[in-house]
Amino acid sequence: VQLQASGGGLVQPGGSLRLSCAASGNIFSINRVGWYRQAPGTQRDFVAGGTGSGSADYAASVKGRFTISRDNAKNTVYLQMNSLKPEDTAVYYCNGDVVYWSSKGILYENNYWGQGTQVTVSS
Repeated sequence: VQLQASGGGLVQPGGSLRLSCAASGNIFSINRVGWYRQAPGTQRDFVAGGTGSGSADYAASVKGRFTISRDNAKNTVYLQMNSLKPEDTAVYYCNGDVVYWSSKGILYENNYWGQGTQVTVSS
């Protein structure tokens, strides 16, 4: 199982980006997922999280600007980021509790991190 994050880039303040996190492997389902970010010299912080039932929670700094969503058919989680600010600049990581089939046909659940995608907000 792997999580592949993509969609980062350079954007001007006030702009938008949509990050994607695609899970690959013998996926059965993805339960709780989350997006985190880490700026240089700081710890990795929670940004947004969502459950399989559709509930979501957000860090106060992004609430109302960011939206987490998922496409279960594609095993992909998205983070729509609007009204971006310079302080949103960071490497963004996805994290998920993934249920997958083993080679022996047994279901397991494990927690995985994606590799990170850089978001830079600057004029």
